[in-house]
Amino acid sequence: MGYTREELLSYAGRTIPDLVGDDLRLLFVGINPGLVSAATGLHFARAGNRFYPALRLAGILPADVMTPDAARPVLLDRGVGITNIVARASARADELDAAELVAGRSRLEAFVAEHRPRVVAIAGITSYRIAFGRKAARAGRQDEAIGDAQLWVVPNPSGLNAHETVDSLAAAYREAASAAGVL
Repeated sequence: MGYTREELLSYAGRTIPDLVGDDLRLLFVGINPGLVSAATGLHFARAGNRFYPALRLAGILPADVMTPDAARPVLLDRGVGITNIVARASARADELDAAELVAGRSRLEAFVAEHRPRVVAIAGITSYRIAFGRKAARAGRQDEAIGDAQLWVVPNPSGLNAHETVDSLAAAYREAASAAGVL
């Protein structure tokens, strides 16, 4: 990507556009954009992030779609969108506080009411627990919904989530995509 540390830090606090089309079936929800995502305007853009490899393995993206930029039109065509709980970019998700995550829940609920996906898949159990006040929540489909959308919690693809593999991420993403009718 060719950014210096100082250049990346200059993107802290910025936002990026949501990826959303007309026929939204599956909405992936990240915690917040990282600095590389803020610099490029592309979700999950940091080199080494396992999101796109997991989408390929899950069958959500074709095997030849290798970059976040190339994935955008394919995801939109398949009814897949991406947003975040918190819109502001930071170097690490642990820079967010609980109040931001709780406020992000309201933003997400309004987004879902407007765009009406079939399935909402939040990528990150800890952030979900905080934002939704569900301390004992487990990954997978939740008992609650957001509006008319099924609510799922799937693993965060960050490399900091070391106990997950591309295979385990793909399996979780495939389940949510299947429920949304994307596969």
